Amino acid sequence: MLHFENDYSQAAHPAVLDALNAIGTDSYPGYGSDAICDQAKAKIREACGKPDADVWFLVGGTQTNQVVIDAITPPYAGVVAVESGHPNVHEAGAIEYSGHKVLTIPHHNGLMDAKELDEFCATFYADGNYEHMVFPGCVYVSQSSEYGTVYSKERLQAIADVAHKYDMPLFVDGARLGYALTATGCDMTLQDLADIADVFYIGGTKVGAMFGEAVVFTKHNTPRHFLTLIKQHGALLAKGFLLGVQFDALFTDDLYFRIARNANECADRIRKALREKGYTLTFDAPTNQIFVTLDEPTRMRLEEHVLLGFTQKADDTHTVMRICTSWATTKEQTDQLIDLL
Repeated sequence: MLHFENDYSQAAHPAVLDALNAIGTDSYPGYGSDAICDQAKAKIREACGKPDADVWFLVGGTQTNQVVIDAITPPYAGVVAVESGHPNVHEAGAIEYSGHKVLTIPHHNGLMDAKELDEFCATFYADGNYEHMVFPGCVYVSQSSEYGTVYSKERLQAIADVAHKYDMPLFVDGARLGYALTATGCDMTLQDLADIADVFYIGGTKVGAMFGEAVVFTKHNTPRHFLTLIKQHGALLAKGFLLGVQFDALFTDDLYFRIARNANECADRIRKALREKGYTLTFDAPTNQIFVTLDEPTRMRLEEHVLLGFTQKADDTHTVMRICTSWATTKEQTDQLIDLL
């Protein structure tokens, strides 16, 4: 079977595994207070162009979203996200569980529109009873989106401007950040993101790490006692050096972006083949996630040989399926999939 169901089905890049193996007999302080984590943080700060950024390592995406949103959102407020956003759809109510309602606005191929965000907030504050309602307290977007689409620098800056107009921080989920920033046509760099966002994270779990996400606060705005807040959520890893060593490897010699680019190059070849063979692409996306609307005979034929990701039913006879490449996808696997289409 070919594996194109997700971008986290292999353990880790060989360089990450080698780095983990190299420290196997060493001893380190706990909870991320070690020299390896310090070294990894320094490399991330350099890559972000923010020498004074505050960097924290957590284990997984949902955990990171819950911790960050809970930490930056007032207790009387919720988080504004698009309807298709991960916290609203695929996190089992984790945000609501921590006490913050997800306040949704429409999406456009997975992306938020700054004007609609402004209208949502203006309508809220125009209501004479807004003190009885859940305040918009922070803004959440992901780069790339749930549908593999990418925010331009201008579009994300416009969202940040609206968020700040209403005294809200902008949080960017970067679970697939490497794939977004190396996608064809993306005009944003990691340094641009660090300038625009109030807090974001660099996803490792889906981009070459065994597990791990690096949270970056960029504006001297880390919530007080953030370490304590992480621990309150059960998210503080005692063996924090296992996170540090992975990000140290990923941010050595541009490895993180080199392996992310591989996934996009494979996805671009598959997209080209799908178009040439007459398939219907559900979304026009440039990253490693490809959404294709399949009739049932075609879906059943492909799934005899390829593991794909289910997205949603399009109608009674068609299903939207996801083809997902990863840092580990090879040219040979890509060729085999194209031959099956």
